[in-house]
Amino acid sequence: MDTIASLFSFITTPVSWVIVQFHSVYGKIFGPDTGWAWGLSIVSLVILIRICLIPLFVKQIKATRAMQTLQPEMKKIQERYKSDKQRQSEEMMKLYKETGTNPLSSCLPILAQSPFFFALYHVLNGIATGKTIGVIDDQLLASARKAHIFGAPLAAKFTDSADKVAQLGATLTDVRVVTAIMIVLMSASQFYTQRQLMTKNVDTTVKTPFMQQQKMLMYVFPVMFAVFGINFPVGVLVYWLTTNVWTMGQQMYVIHNNPTPGSKAQAAYLERLTKHVTHHGKTRRRSERTIIKAIVAKGRDRNEFERKFINALNKAGLAAQTDGAVVKSDNAAAAQTVAEDGTPTTGAAPKRQQPKRQSKSQRQSGTAKPAGSGTPTSLSKSDEPEDAKPESAAKKNTSQPGGSARSKAQSGQRKGPQRPKSPSKK
Repeated sequence: MDTIASLFSFITTPVSWVIVQFHSVYGKIFGPDTGWAWGLSIVSLVILIRICLIPLFVKQIKATRAMQTLQPEMKKIQERYKSDKQRQSEEMMKLYKETGTNPLSSCLPILAQSPFFFALYHVLNGIATGKTIGVIDDQLLASARKAHIFGAPLAAKFTDSADKVAQLGATLTDVRVVTAIMIVLMSASQFYTQRQLMTKNVDTTVKTPFMQQQKMLMYVFPVMFAVFGINFPVGVLVYWLTTNVWTMGQQMYVIHNNPTPGSKAQAAYLERLTKHVTHHGKTRRRSERTIIKAIVAKGRDRNEFERKFINALNKAGLAAQTDGAVVKSDNAAAAQTVAEDGTPTTGAAPKRQQPKRQSKSQRQSGTAKPAGSGTPTSLSKSDEPEDAKPESAAKKNTSQPGGSARSKAQSGQRKGPQRPKSPSKK
C-alpha cells in the first residue's frame, strides 16, 4: 500500500494543503488538537472532492442510460449467438464500439477519486510514522498525533501492536473496536449501494454482461474493503466511510427522481407521478417534464410501466404533450355529456338491452309484449270479444274439453292453408 501511495505523491501537497485549511477553521471552534477538528477536516475534504466529481457522475448516468437503450440489441445478440459465448462477447464489444458506450463507466467516480484516496493515505501514514509531509510541518504533525476519534488515534490501524498504539496515547482495545465498527459500516454501505442499484434501478427483463459485472461488484467490493480496511489508518477509514455514505445518498436521490426505464424504481416513480399529475392537472418540475417528454417520444416502444402511465392520464382526461407538458384532453372533454338527471356520462354507446325472457304460457298465448316495444301485439282469436265469435265456434269450445287452450295455441300459428290431418283409425 505504501508503494502504491508513493505513486500518487504528486498530489500529496494539494491534499495536505486542503486538510490544513479546513483544520484552521474547525480548530478555532473545537480546538486545534481535537479529533473533531481533524476528523471534520477529512470529511470536508471528501465533500469537496465529491462536489468536484458531480459532472463526472452526470456523465456516468448518461452512459448508463445509453447502455439501457442498447438492451434490445443486446437481447437479439444473445438470442442469435446463444450457443456461441465467444461470438456473443465479440458482437457485444462491437456494439459498444459502434455506439460509443462503455460498460465500465460506472467505475469512473471510483477511479477518479483513487489518487486523492492514496494521497490521503500517504499523508496519514506520514503522521503515523512521525514524518512531515506536504505542507504539514512539525507543529501540525504533533497536533495530528494527539487527535483521537472516539478514543482511537487518527493514524492508528487495526493491525498495529499494543506498543505502537500506546505511543499514540491510546489502548489497543479502543483502536480495534473503533476500526472494526468503521470497517463494518464501510462494507455494509458499499453493499447496500450496489444492491439498491441492482434490485431497483436495473431493467431485469434483459440479461447482459453489464448486469453480471454489476452483480459481481456488489459482492467483491465489500469483501475488498473488509480485507484492506484492517490496514487503513483511522483517518482513511473516516474518508472512505464518508464517501460511501455520500455515494449511497446520491444513488438514492437518482433512483427516486430519475430511475432507469423498465426498472422497479421507474414503476414506483410513475405511480407517484400519476397521482401528482392527476391531482394538480399539470407538471410543476422540469425533471418531470423531461421524463414525460422521453416517454412520449418512444411511441410504441414504451415499456409496460410507461404504457400504464399514459393510459392513466387518458382515463383522467389528460394528455401528455411532446414537450413534456400535460394538458386537458379535448377528446375527453368533447366525449363527456350530461344525462337527463344531471349526472355526467361519457359519450360511449349505451349497452344493448337484452329482451325480457317470456314464460311458456306467454309464448303460447302470444299476448306478451316484446321487451322495449311500445306497440301492442295483434289480437289473437282467443282475445276477441265473446260477442264477436261465431256461434259454432263457441259451441265447439264448450263441447270439447281443452278447446280454449287449443285455440290459444293455434293463435301463434302461421296464416295460410294448413296440412290436413290424417284420419284417425277407429
